[in-house]
Amino acid sequence: MLWNSLLLAVRAIRRNVLRSCLTILGIVIGVSAVIVMMTLGDGATQSIKDQISSLGSNTLHVRPGQRMGPGRETTRPPNFKLQDAEAMASQIASVAAVVPAAGSTATVVYQAENWSTSVTGTTSAYFTVGSWRLVAGRFFNDAEERAGKAVCVIGQTVRKELFGTRNPVGEEIRVKRFGCEVIGLLRAKGGSLGPDPDDAVIMPLRTVQRRVTGNDDVTGIQVAVRDGASTAKTVESITALMRERRKIGDTENDNFSVFDTKQIAETLSGTIGVMTMLLSAVAAISLLVGGIGIMNIMLVSVTERTREIGVRLAIGALEQEVLLQFLIEAVALASFGGLVGLVVANIVSVAAAKAIQVPFMFNLQVNILSFCFSALIGVVFGYFPARRAAQLDPIDALRYE
Repeated sequence: MLWNSLLLAVRAIRRNVLRSCLTILGIVIGVSAVIVMMTLGDGATQSIKDQISSLGSNTLHVRPGQRMGPGRETTRPPNFKLQDAEAMASQIASVAAVVPAAGSTATVVYQAENWSTSVTGTTSAYFTVGSWRLVAGRFFNDAEERAGKAVCVIGQTVRKELFGTRNPVGEEIRVKRFGCEVIGLLRAKGGSLGPDPDDAVIMPLRTVQRRVTGNDDVTGIQVAVRDGASTAKTVESITALMRERRKIGDTENDNFSVFDTKQIAETLSGTIGVMTMLLSAVAAISLLVGGIGIMNIMLVSVTERTREIGVRLAIGALEQEVLLQFLIEAVALASFGGLVGLVVANIVSVAAAKAIQVPFMFNLQVNILSFCFSALIGVVFGYFPARRAAQLDPIDALRYE
């Protein structure tokens, strides 16, 4: 009986192909929208985790001020000094490495090409803590740091803008008014979170302080925590030390911030997860609209096939057989819409993920749940028309014109 009902349902759908396609359009859109939103949300979350982890595992970032982005402090907080970084390294046992940095935006020039980029002065530990790798050349050494030599390591974006596809190692670029030898080319990190990490020129700290910023300020300190040490306790130790060195009173607020990369990743991932769920819930509304469309068409189908239903009931068909026939027809429509939606969603997800530069994360569970929900829509919204068809009076149905 089940097989015969399925065959009858397929024949009924094939008799009105265009109407059937238009009927399932809401289901296709709903399933596609939900899967695309969830897939892109997963991809964005993974992208954030990858980019945060590329800053270094077990890493803290210390910067002046209490805010980031819009709404900065009205009073500019004082920058750090190199002695602050040295105090962290010598006085906090849980610290594995301390990387002071000073930076500015500057225009770099090579022959006829020029590019505005971020110039950062730091120590050689910057490359280890930040998990940077070289494509060509080398990092600067301790002797070059102490002497403040005009050497630099550049990112892939700077290489592309100034040198194209050529190897820049050994060439000299002009930064502001001084020449700087390119001794290394970094491997690309990429990413869509915040500034481009590959758009950078890295120099010894003393070089940047003397020739770029013109002062001995340190604008940020990166701290690597030892394996097994408590990050929270390290944050407390850094906070206490900096409050003492910056002479902050007991009743005064900190004029600096200590950020944990893991907490940043968790916060951003949680925010994106909530937004993804909200957008998916909005997208799921179109599934309900598609279900209403199926109910409407099934009611029309019952009206059109009233005489057919009357004949079946008159020759001995049971009410449950008629009910099953129309219910299977509704479920078949919804399920087919769900399958089409799965295909469309994954094609769109691949293209969208490539466009916004996030990884494509195929989620089998989301795909299966979306398809099952589309089939459930067919059961819920197809039951009323099927029940109405099953309860027709055979005599009245045969008389129907």
